[in-house]
Amino acid sequence: MPTSYDIPEVLDRREGPYGEVVLRRHGELLQIIANGCFLMDTSDGRSERILVDAALGALDDRPHPHVLIGGLGVGFSLAHAAANPRWGRITVVEREPAIIGWHRDSGPLSALSAAALADPRTNILETDLVGFVNETCATFDALCLDIDNGPDWTVTDGNHGLYAPAGLTSCARVLKPGGVLAVWSARPSAEFEGSLANAGFQQVRTEEIPVARGVPDVVHLAVRPG
Repeated sequence: MPTSYDIPEVLDRREGPYGEVVLRRHGELLQIIANGCFLMDTSDGRSERILVDAALGALDDRPHPHVLIGGLGVGFSLAHAAANPRWGRITVVEREPAIIGWHRDSGPLSALSAAALADPRTNILETDLVGFVNETCATFDALCLDIDNGPDWTVTDGNHGLYAPAGLTSCARVLKPGGVLAVWSARPSAEFEGSLANAGFQQVRTEEIPVARGVPDVVHLAVRPG
């Protein structure tokens, strides 16, 4: 018989603009589930930190770069970026109002992100990333994407376009010359590496993130020419 510890407790369940979003507690972990698909939990955060660090490491020595983080999630990427004084500004795009709410006003995830949200460099935008990169006039030094389980494993069908040629063209458009695109994925994708190169990005490479079992997570990195 399973114990109560083995059964996740639903803390909040909401119907958002893109389907159902659930926040669960499983033992000491908090988990975000979107439309029945596990997105992330608070178990580690190593992948999210590596995503941000890899983007910064691939940049040149320009002062106070501006990073756009696609996806707030449990807040690991934001918190790690805010802990580094080299970042000049930190913009986070999150389309789910429920997730933003869980981080604000002493919500269940606020312990992970409160300091970062209070940082004057931080700006949270409630909008869809795909539409944002297609429409914004703003430009950034780095774009860190963690809105799906990878280019080949998207949370919603509409996200597929972000990794297609037109979407990558939009990503390049919002990057300043020499800017870095970093994309987290739960598995490597040689096809996506080819798509990045075909979209005109340079210095395309994949950095592996070892995991306890199975195929490693990865960060796909690419630089806009300039």
